[in-house]
Amino acid sequence: MDTFAKYLLTALICIVALGQFVQVITRYVLQVPVMGLEETMLYPTLWLYILGAVNASREDTHIRANVLEIAIKTQRGHTILAIVGEVISLVVGLWLLTWAWDFTQYAWRVWKESPTLYIPTFYSDVALVAGLALMMVYTATHLLRHIKALSTGGDQ
Repeated sequence: MDTFAKYLLTALICIVALGQFVQVITRYVLQVPVMGLEETMLYPTLWLYILGAVNASREDTHIRANVLEIAIKTQRGHTILAIVGEVISLVVGLWLLTWAWDFTQYAWRVWKESPTLYIPTFYSDVALVAGLALMMVYTATHLLRHIKALSTGGDQ
């Protein structure tokens, strides 16, 4: 799974960079904008953004402001703090996931299309629910790892 995620994110970055390069060259150098390029770039850009967040969740490298870690001196205290943080993340994430699921159902029902190329926007809308679901899986995995570390008394 790690290898697949690495190659998928790399491919999405290349697609977005290439699309932006084409847009700049055609619009500003050749003075001939490519019709609908912004619409097509929405899909890889949105999936890149969401899957990048999923990757940060998988690697447990999200930016955190753990000011309490300065005051807590023991490894056990750090583990308890991590458990509290993961529980809060899981609760908020599951709450947002229910909203994302409702939005996905709405997007499926109305089946909007992009204004120029008539591409269904559902394929970009579904990224939110898929990404949040994956982030919650990884958050739950990290929570279980912290609980295991606390119960065995070992380091993470």
